[in-house]
Amino acid sequence: MIKTRLTEMFGVQHPIVMGGMTGVGYPDLVAAVANAGALGFLTAHMFDSAEALAEAIGRVRDQTDKPFGVNMTILPSINPIPYDEYRRAICETGVKIVETAGRSPEPHLPDFKAAGVKVIHKCTSVRHAVTAERLGVDVISIDGFECAGHPGEDDVTIMVLLPATVDAVKIPVIASGGMADGRSLIAALSLGADGVNMGTRFLATQEAAIHENVKRQIVENSERDTVLINRTLRNTSRVARNAISEQVADIQRDATKTFDDVKELVAGARGRANVLQGGDIDGGIWTVGQSQGLIHDIPTCKELVANIAAQAESVMSDRLAKIFTLA
Repeated sequence: MIKTRLTEMFGVQHPIVMGGMTGVGYPDLVAAVANAGALGFLTAHMFDSAEALAEAIGRVRDQTDKPFGVNMTILPSINPIPYDEYRRAICETGVKIVETAGRSPEPHLPDFKAAGVKVIHKCTSVRHAVTAERLGVDVISIDGFECAGHPGEDDVTIMVLLPATVDAVKIPVIASGGMADGRSLIAALSLGADGVNMGTRFLATQEAAIHENVKRQIVENSERDTVLINRTLRNTSRVARNAISEQVADIQRDATKTFDDVKELVAGARGRANVLQGGDIDGGIWTVGQSQGLIHDIPTCKELVANIAAQAESVMSDRLAKIFTLA
């Protein structure tokens, strides 16, 4: 069994995290991840009020007595998001782990600290990780260019970004982007990480409440089947390659195009309704990482986490042991 600062800090069996995912991070999946011995995050902004979030937290607790957390991604939105209310619900319900992302978590840290909440902040650059540590977060989750969703604008892959971050901060670091199996875990640990974050890999599980067409598409896709959109807007997103994302990329080859020119195509609500729930793979934008090229099955969360742990132990005891014996 692999023990790191992450497993010790949060009391989880394995140094594996399922970060917040819009349209995916519902109570049943979070509980399944927790029961499998990993750390799962309920996605706050899928709920329209503090009361709805608190109810969802209760539904996770009905299914597990293991640690889990809440993701609070702080981003600009057309419709105001009740971040202060989310923070209140998190603190009042006794949740002790929060994952923040997007904008700085600084306004929320005093209340979280007062309530004994540990904060993982997701960053896409070393400089932002250093700032987050200075502000007082407890763990950095560093997103490499391979990741689904927003990889930042620096285009640095996890192979370089991870050790550079580890060298720059003293707090634990989680590797995010390109992580999908036991080999990923061992590689990340060898580069100084205390754990790995897997999003795309947990999409293709039996407990993920998304359409089977999406899960099967992830299995069928290769690492080349993603598209980067919104680059000209300095808000890059890595999404699945489909008719809509190709159309958006084509429009944005003209740098004079604005968000209004693609607004209807990239609407998150459209992707969640048509793709994640409706199963129309070309019905909208949906996020997925390059790690889909490493995904070949749709197991339960229990099976997935056990397989990752077993493969990681095999890499250490077989492959690495043989290499170092021969050296």
